[in-house]
Amino acid sequence: AVVAHVVASGAGFVEDLDESFKENRKDDIWLVDFYAPWCGHCKKLEPVWNEVGIEMRNMGSPVKVGKMDATSFSSIASEFGVRGYPTIKLLKGDLAYNYRGPRTKDDIVEFANRVAGPLIRPLPSQHMFEHVQKRHRVLFVYVGGESPLKEKYIEVASELIVYTYFFSASEDVVPEYVTLPELPAVMVFKDGTYFVYDEYEDGDLSSWINRERFQGYLNVDGFTLYELGDTGKLVAIAVIDDKNSSVEHTRLKSIIQEVARDYRDHFHRDFQFGHMDGNDYINSLLMDDLTIPTIVVLNTSNQQYFLPDRHIESTEDMVQFINNILDGTAEAQGGDGLLQRIKRIIYDAKSTIVSVFKSSPLLGCFLFGLPLGVISIMCYGICTADTDGEVFEHEGAKKESGDRELTDEGSEEEQEEEKNGKYTELSDGELKQKDIMEKKKD
Repeated sequence: AVVAHVVASGAGFVEDLDESFKENRKDDIWLVDFYAPWCGHCKKLEPVWNEVGIEMRNMGSPVKVGKMDATSFSSIASEFGVRGYPTIKLLKGDLAYNYRGPRTKDDIVEFANRVAGPLIRPLPSQHMFEHVQKRHRVLFVYVGGESPLKEKYIEVASELIVYTYFFSASEDVVPEYVTLPELPAVMVFKDGTYFVYDEYEDGDLSSWINRERFQGYLNVDGFTLYELGDTGKLVAIAVIDDKNSSVEHTRLKSIIQEVARDYRDHFHRDFQFGHMDGNDYINSLLMDDLTIPTIVVLNTSNQQYFLPDRHIESTEDMVQFINNILDGTAEAQGGDGLLQRIKRIIYDAKSTIVSVFKSSPLLGCFLFGLPLGVISIMCYGICTADTDGEVFEHEGAKKESGDRELTDEGSEEEQEEEKNGKYTELSDGELKQKDIMEKKKD
C-alpha cells in the first residue's frame, strides 16, 4: 500500500505532455521520457520515472520532468530523433541530450543535474577542489587561461557532458601533489591519481576524454561493456560468480584488480579492467560456453577475444598474457568476418527459438508451428493441383481424339445405315438387269 501510494503521488510530479509542448518547451529545462503504451520496458521504467519526478521536485531542481506518448505525437517524437522506446532526453534550449545510462533513479537524476548545470564548472578554491574529488569518481579539469586548448575543451564538454563532469581551475587551486609539465593543461582525476593529457601521445582531446571517462576497474555488465566499445580499449574481465566465495573466484578477481592498480601507468592507455558476474552475457557475445571462473580479453571494436593458453596463477601470469596480446603473439578468436556473421545469425536464431520454447512452449508452437503448417498446406496444394491438371488434360485429350474419330467415320448407326443403303442400291440394279433380260427373251 505504501509503495502504491508513493508511485501514485510520484505521478503528480511528472507532467503528461501533448502537442503544445513543442511551442512552450524552450521556456524551461525538460527531462522527458518518450514512451509507447505497449512497450514492456516503458512500463518497467514508469515507477522509476515517478521517483525521478519526486526527487527532482524535492531537490528544488529547475528541471521539469515529463513524459510523452510517442505513438500519439509521432511527429514531435520524430523531430527529437526518437527511434526506440523508451527514449530519455534532456531538452535545454535548442539542444537535446540523450541519456544512455542505467535506468535507475540515482543515475537519471545525476544525469539531469549534470547536463542542466553549467557546461564548465569553476573550482575557486582548494577546499572546493577537494570536495569535488570526494564526490565524483571521475572528473576532468582544465588549468590555465584563455587558449585554443580551452576552446577545444569547451567543444568536447558540450558533446560529452552526458557522460562526465568538466571543471576549470587556476594553477594555485590545484593540489600540491600535482605536477604539470606546462600550461594550459587538461587532467583527469580518478582511482586516487591523475593523468595529464598529452596531445602527442594521446591524440585527439575528444578521443582521450572518451577513453578516460571510466574508472580503471569496473563491475562490468552488458550496458557498461557496450559503452566501453566507444573507448577503443581492450577489456580484460574476470568472469566469476559473485555469490561464490571460493578461493578460485576471489583469486582471479584480485589478480585483475592488482594489475589495474599496480600496472596502471603501463596499461591504462590500452586496457580497461573489471569483473563480470555470471557467464550468460559473455557466452552470447562469444557464441561459446565459458566455464567460470575464467579470464577473457575482449576487443569490442572488431568482436575479437583472447583466452589465456594456460591457467592464470598470479599477477605475473596476467601481465605476461597482456603483453602477448600487445605484441601480437596471443591468438585472437572471433572477429567480424563473413563466417562469424553467418555463425552469429545461426546462433541468434537458435537462441531465440530455444528461449521462446523454454519460456512459453505453447507460444513457441503457435509462432513457429503455424507458419510451418501454412507452408506445408500450400506446398501440398501446389503439388496436388499439378497432378489433377495432368489427369484432366489427359482425359480431355482422349475425349477430343474420340470426337475426331466419330466425326470422320460416323457413329455405328450411321455406318449400318450406309451399309444397308449400299445393299439396297445393288438390289435395285440387279432387278433392272433382270427385267431387261426378260424383255430380250420375249
